[in-house]
Amino acid sequence: MILGFLADGPLHGYELRRRMEQLHGYARTISDGTLYPAITRLVADGSITRETGPGRAGAQRHTLHLTDAGRARLTQRLRDAAGHDITDGHRFFVVLAFLSKLPGPADRDAVLRRRLEFLSQPASFFYDGDRPLRAADIADPYRRGILLSARATSRAERAWLRELLGTDTDTD
Repeated sequence: MILGFLADGPLHGYELRRRMEQLHGYARTISDGTLYPAITRLVADGSITRETGPGRAGAQRHTLHLTDAGRARLTQRLRDAAGHDITDGHRFFVVLAFLSKLPGPADRDAVLRRRLEFLSQPASFFYDGDRPLRAADIADPYRRGILLSARATSRAERAWLRELLGTDTDTD
C-alpha cells in the first residue's frame, strides 16, 4: 500500500496512514508501530526517500517520495501477485487498488485471471470431512447466511472479471 499510494504522488506520513486505513477498512487500523518501521525499511532499501521540511509548532514535517527503484518494486509486486495476494479478499483489493500502475494490459489481465481461477474453484467455509457443504446442507441460519453471502459476492466478482477480461459467462 505504501508504494502504491506514493506512486500517486508524495505524501506526509499521517496522510499516507489515513489513506491506508481507508482502503484497508477502519476495523483494521494501521498503527504507527507498523507503518513507520515499514517506511524506514523502504527508505533503507532505496524504494522511497524522506524529505524533511518545516512543520507546525516547530515540529519537522516529513514528505515521502517514491523512487525509480520503488516504482520497479511496486510493478514487480503487482505483476507477481499470487498466493494470499490472490486468495485473500482484503489483500486482493489492495492489489486491485493499484493494478492500474502496471504498464501493460497483459500483466494486469494475468493477475485478474489468477483471481478468476481461484474464485472458480469449489470452496466452502464448512465441511463434512473433505466434502464442502452447500448452503442447502446447513441448518444453522447464520452459517447458511455466510455461504449465501459469500456465493453472491463471488458470483458478482466472477462476472465482473469475465466482463473485464472478455471471457465466457459464468456457468454457476
